[in-house]
Amino acid sequence: METPQAPFRATLGRSVTLLRAFRKEQTDPDFFYGMLARDTVAQLASYTELDGALVADVGGGPGYFTDVLRAAGARPVCVDCDAGEMMARQGAAPEGAVLGSALDLPLATGSVDVCFSSNVLEHVPDPWRMAAEMVRVTRPGGVVYLSFTNWLSPWGGHETSPWHYLGGHRAAARYTRRYGRRPKNVYGESLYPVSVGAALRWARRRPGVTVLDALPRYHPRWATPVIRVPGLREIVSWNLLLVLRRH
Repeated sequence: METPQAPFRATLGRSVTLLRAFRKEQTDPDFFYGMLARDTVAQLASYTELDGALVADVGGGPGYFTDVLRAAGARPVCVDCDAGEMMARQGAAPEGAVLGSALDLPLATGSVDVCFSSNVLEHVPDPWRMAAEMVRVTRPGGVVYLSFTNWLSPWGGHETSPWHYLGGHRAAARYTRRYGRRPKNVYGESLYPVSVGAALRWARRRPGVTVLDALPRYHPRWATPVIRVPGLREIVSWNLLLVLRRH
């Protein structure tokens, strides 16, 4: 068994490395998502013990995070609603994968030690139902790791960015005209606007959980206070991470 990296440190150098790697998301997804998965699992391990832990990887798709979680000693269960997405990388679903919706997780209440999701919340029509499901399936004392790309960030429109600032439908139409095909992430169908402010309000008001951390996921640790500034946090956070402890 090997660990992804330790100890985890949210430094400026890490942020720069991730930004550079992001340029290869489309051309070399194995490189980018492999690096992101190793970084993310190391970050998760700073909040909870992973060795032997049962971890639900919600919206795990082709299993990049699942693979690194398993290498860290966890027992991951990849849950995704799209069988094609799960088989996109290896021609087969990740080991132990389960087909199911993030809005109605096919897992028993309190059945997992950690419920994990990276960049899925903005792709479901009812984000707080998904978040509530993640809390439901986590055992008392367990951890919820929930990260998403907020709509008003520079990458909020995904491949239609930065034109999403002029409206999601307009950005999607522009993309279609330019490339002759619809974007993978279509506003109102597979991409929805989620804000940092709404996520913080949900987490703080949600019964049965304690907020362990709320921070801009890819930023240096010293940039964390930005999430306390309404308006500014929606633009500069890029990606919000919530870490919750289930009561």
